[in-house]
Amino acid sequence: MAPWKIALDKVFSVAFLLVTFPIWLVIALLVKVSSKGPVIYKSGRVGLCGRKFYMYKFRTMFVDADERLKELWAQNDNDGPAFKMKNDPRVTPIGRFLRKFSLDELPQFLNVLTGEMSLVGPRALHPYEVEQFDEYAMERLTVKPGITCYWQIMGRSNLSFKEWMDLDHRYMRECSLGTDLKIIARTAKAVFAGDGAY
Repeated sequence: MAPWKIALDKVFSVAFLLVTFPIWLVIALLVKVSSKGPVIYKSGRVGLCGRKFYMYKFRTMFVDADERLKELWAQNDNDGPAFKMKNDPRVTPIGRFLRKFSLDELPQFLNVLTGEMSLVGPRALHPYEVEQFDEYAMERLTVKPGITCYWQIMGRSNLSFKEWMDLDHRYMRECSLGTDLKIIARTAKAVFAGDGAY
């Protein structure tokens, strides 16, 4: 990975974690008192070159969410291997708010600090989703996964799977310091708007 990208990831993540730490405490308390289960959810994901790792998120679902996925698959709102459901019954009330404004993803900055993820890059998906990738989709694994990318600022969950993959390939072609800074700046606007997130 380019030296500028490593430096951007480390410096931005440390600064962001220091500034947002009080918000973490509030979110952790809300998650803990609103439903049973851990505050942090460890989600198995596939990263650079197919390496598996745990991605951290504030828990937004009930503890039996993974077991209930199979029974809900027929209601998938996504046209590809990734599962998305607008009114997913597994999501807790506080979880819906956290997801709308991407607050559940704050712990992923820890993944950036450990080098498993980058600030900007294709979204890290579950192993069962990657197993269904075609050759075109598999190419995104040649780039370190990120917290945000073009998909985050150009539709989020409203995108079709092909549009999502096309945007990831666009990022792979255009990756630069300027591109990353532009995406980070536009991500803040997209997150506050809350459009396309569920």
